[in-house]
Amino acid sequence: MTCDDARASLLDYQRERLPAPARVEVHAHLDTCPECARAAAIEHALTTALEERLPQHPASLALKRRLAADWPAPVAARARWSAWRPAPAFGLALAAVLLVLTPLLYYERLTSRTTSEQAILVSEAVNDHLRVLSSQHPLDVESGGIHQVKPWFEGRLDFAPVLAFEGDAEFPLRGGSVGYFRDRKAAVLVYTRRLHLVSLIVFRAENLAWPAGDLIRLGSVQAHVTAERGFNVIAWRRGDLGYALVSDVDARELRQLAARM
Repeated sequence: MTCDDARASLLDYQRERLPAPARVEVHAHLDTCPECARAAAIEHALTTALEERLPQHPASLALKRRLAADWPAPVAARARWSAWRPAPAFGLALAAVLLVLTPLLYYERLTSRTTSEQAILVSEAVNDHLRVLSSQHPLDVESGGIHQVKPWFEGRLDFAPVLAFEGDAEFPLRGGSVGYFRDRKAAVLVYTRRLHLVSLIVFRAENLAWPAGDLIRLGSVQAHVTAERGFNVIAWRRGDLGYALVSDVDARELRQLAARM
């Protein structure tokens, strides 16, 4: 089972609506895939939050009286399953409730899911930086300057990375490599700040939920600034490309580097 198949079945899996074989497959996939397990936890938290946050209001006395007046009197000798018929007023009231709650439920779920996808984007950036830190050979091309590193990516990516900062004395460029950001290839450039490594990840931004909160102005773009697992993260989008800058350097210093980019 692929990740896409598992994530498409998460809601039915959690509500126990899947056939037994499919449920076993999803369960086995979640045991072996941390990303899908995290998505399952997010989906479960979202469902719980929606169930707890939906407003519940008692019916007014006037509505109760109208329902009581319109409710049909009991009729004897009717078939077991035909004995109940909803009163017109009850049906109208139910339809009104559905008309009010359905858009609210949809909006709540859409907003929460978008927020979850944005959190996954930040988490993926940190994971990519951790891969750089843990790799024995994080660089495929050593830096001889941006004009040596940038051409190296030609033919290795399905896009042309736009790289405006070639490094300086405070943030020298060490080199680069080809990585992956979620489901797509990415250019990974590594800078240093004293003994700290700084990863710049450049990737295609289409079909990704882009962060909309905690924004600061950096040049001509609005950048999302946050921190996760002890790492500072700055992410921004320019045109068709997304950028994520990750490091454990001081947040102020990382903003200085982001501004130069």
